[in-house]
Amino acid sequence: MDEPAGIAVFAWKNESLEEYWACTEKALDFGNGLGPTQIVDDGGDATMLIHKGVEFEKAGAVPGPETTNNTEFKEVLKTLAWCLEQSPQRWTNVAKGCHGVSEETTTGVHRLVEMAKEGSLLFPAINVNDSCTKSKFDNLYGCRHSLIDGLNRATDVMMSGKVAVVCGYGDVGKGCVQSLAGQGCRVIVTEIDPICALQAAMEGYQVATIEDTLDFADIYITTTGNFNIITADHMAKMKDKAIVGNIGHFDNEIEMTELEGMTTKTNIKPQYDMYTFEDGHSVLVLAEGRLLNLGCATGHPSFVMSASFTNQTIAQIDLALNAESKPTLSGETYDGGNVYILPKILDEKVARLHLDQLGVKLTTLSKEQAEYINVPVDGPFKPEHYRY
Repeated sequence: MDEPAGIAVFAWKNESLEEYWACTEKALDFGNGLGPTQIVDDGGDATMLIHKGVEFEKAGAVPGPETTNNTEFKEVLKTLAWCLEQSPQRWTNVAKGCHGVSEETTTGVHRLVEMAKEGSLLFPAINVNDSCTKSKFDNLYGCRHSLIDGLNRATDVMMSGKVAVVCGYGDVGKGCVQSLAGQGCRVIVTEIDPICALQAAMEGYQVATIEDTLDFADIYITTTGNFNIITADHMAKMKDKAIVGNIGHFDNEIEMTELEGMTTKTNIKPQYDMYTFEDGHSVLVLAEGRLLNLGCATGHPSFVMSASFTNQTIAQIDLALNAESKPTLSGETYDGGNVYILPKILDEKVARLHLDQLGVKLTTLSKEQAEYINVPVDGPFKPEHYRY
């Protein structure tokens, strides 16, 4: 654009890690030493940068990049070292002015909960991820749509008849399994959780370890939010031209740095690369191990994301009201250092807002029926602990 105007965007396609963290730092710089008063986070990177900045400002120094083997955290340390040199109290001041964060990923929430347990969380946090209208819709139905979209755009490979291994059977994994099975794949699930494993088995899917599949599976998809799910050693043992992709959260689900060190990389097309081992066999990796539905396609459709972002909006309104000591939509008071979940009545409201678009007409309880099951006529209809 010749004359860009409006909302600043700190991102572009094919960013390097160095560029990504430089963009993250710039996005949190509001000028004159100021930063965001509230954060909408997706993965916890903005929250983590502020907290690590405060930690290192207290210490008076940032550890050198040589102190970690994590390629991405090296860039975080470089960024924070530059920040400390430019403004020794920047992040401390930003944290003091921040009223809270709303987080919408499993991994980001895990980080927040850990910080809350340690007593290091510097402001209140709202866990949007565990709102039913986020995790049971965005994670499940969004991934069901966008996984196969990314695979088709990148590979143009016929899925029918292929053996696909999905690592993880949480909400993301369930959506991925449904989409691959719908294409005619023979799906195998890997799991650590006995409940999720039992769910997969009772849906008719084989549950095995990844090691059991290496010599015959055609497609591997990671969905876990954990790291080193597929290692370089795994890929060295996979069948020739096995397709490997990630739709979990971070790029470290697949051991990319180690893979690059033991293979020759050939770019097939943007976001699709072949890694050839010394023995001549190769694996095909989507989006360099990052989120394939974003790197190779356009992510989830806007309708399912609307449910997630409605939750984010409600959470942000609540944080703003809380900062002004006004009654919140949830009725909750948000104290610094704690992680909160939006109540069921707001979860149901988010769902209601999306029903007309799908032509849904709800049945209404009579007063007598509502009293019989001891719920209000207009809800909420389930207790807070209910699992959909």
